[in-house]
Amino acid sequence: MALLAAGWLAWFAWRSLSPATSPLEVSVRPGMTFKEVARELSRAGAGFDAWIFELLGRIAGAERRVQAGSYVFPPGVSAWDVLDMLMRGDVLFAELRLIEGWPFRQVRAELDRHPELVHASAGLTDDEILRRIGASEPHPEGLFFPDTYRVARGTSDLELLARAYRAMQRHLDREWAARDPGLPLRDAYQALILASIVEKESGHDDDRARIAAVFLNRLALGMPLQTDPSVIYGLGAGFDGNLRRRDLGQDGAYNTYTRVGLPPTPISAPGLAALRAVLHPPRSDELYFVARGDGRSEFSRTLSEHNRAVARYQLRADRSGGGR
Repeated sequence: MALLAAGWLAWFAWRSLSPATSPLEVSVRPGMTFKEVARELSRAGAGFDAWIFELLGRIAGAERRVQAGSYVFPPGVSAWDVLDMLMRGDVLFAELRLIEGWPFRQVRAELDRHPELVHASAGLTDDEILRRIGASEPHPEGLFFPDTYRVARGTSDLELLARAYRAMQRHLDREWAARDPGLPLRDAYQALILASIVEKESGHDDDRARIAAVFLNRLALGMPLQTDPSVIYGLGAGFDGNLRRRDLGQDGAYNTYTRVGLPPTPISAPGLAALRAVLHPPRSDELYFVARGDGRSEFSRTLSEHNRAVARYQLRADRSGGGR
């Protein structure tokens, strides 16, 4: 009798299934028991009773080895193939790219429109999101490392944010520990703030380190940073795409024309190159730069040199060289 039962179970394990739909798609949620997984497969139309698959899994020792995710089982698979895919975590992946220089509102918008993520952050405030992912910072800006993330389909957007947050903490901690001596920065968070500004100001990779050096030189001398992206960030939804003189004179926490030092938070998500530029700047006595109109910047040591560069490259602008 035992031999007959073993033969029957082997036949069940290796015969090709005839699912109700082909390919068969099933999602295994985190925390599901193997019994619940078997029932989900049966309900989805796998072509077998849940108890038979549960028995097979128990014999194979798969009860605690099934991995969460979204699975697609191709035509012709057997029950054993299904079990093997579940144990290997052979899941469908969702891919999301977070871009250098994105503000957090843009990160949230990208998460919200991703069709393969669970939108657990919908309706949450930024503060609530930070609490849910275990972040200690009071403001979300700049905390999420720009990268391409692959997660199992059906993953919570909060889980992806937590992963991006941990990645930024790792990079920031490592780079801060290896920083050049003598930088006019109090802590790693200040480095993150300045890197976010450098990220927004850098139109060309080759200029990034020199831009960082300009801002660090200004901080060391007690000069205002005078960086337009910070002012624009402070204007928020009120910015219409045209930065005016009156905007530069309107005092606020992010107005680096009216206030000396760094703004209170980052203004975007900096990439690793911007962090390294801030923490390992080249030796420089440059204090000014202006956009040349071709993606590059013109750098100057003195105000008179800068004014000539402004006249050359931004004569038609409504302001003198972006204030730098």
